[in-house]
Amino acid sequence: MKRLFWALALFATACLPSAASAAASVGKPAPNFTAPLASGGNFTLSSLHGKPVYLNFFATWCAPCNAEAPDINALQKQYGRRGFVTVGVDEREDTDKAKSFVHKFGLTYKAIVDANGDVLNPYGAIGLPVHVFIDRRGNVKLIRNGEMSKSEIESAIRSIL
Repeated sequence: MKRLFWALALFATACLPSAASAAASVGKPAPNFTAPLASGGNFTLSSLHGKPVYLNFFATWCAPCNAEAPDINALQKQYGRRGFVTVGVDEREDTDKAKSFVHKFGLTYKAIVDANGDVLNPYGAIGLPVHVFIDRRGNVKLIRNGEMSKSEIESAIRSIL
């Protein structure tokens, strides 16, 4: 029931126009944002300009998100030496839940908290997980709603390196 509620909430929010952020689209610059890091402090997407970036939108209750986390972590370790950066975005949960997710999977990449859905809204999500791949120029290369296999994620990473 909780999953259905959040899926409907994400869908409804994605359908509402947002004056604070422009809609994201493939080939266009990724909307910039600032959000709190689960570890403390703030993170701003534009601070990674010049690096290939993977935004992985997740929630602790999302079964596919949990299933993907170990593979995403392994790929970050594998491609991080090439400047690749993964940012996990915990959707509509609090910092404690985000920290718990990071600890549970031993994640080595940054995790931020999107308590109100402001970071996710421009990507037109209809559920979780959502995968966004941004090239070194800061342009969105791929937006994908739904679960991805490790090989699909790796292929998308290679396309932005």
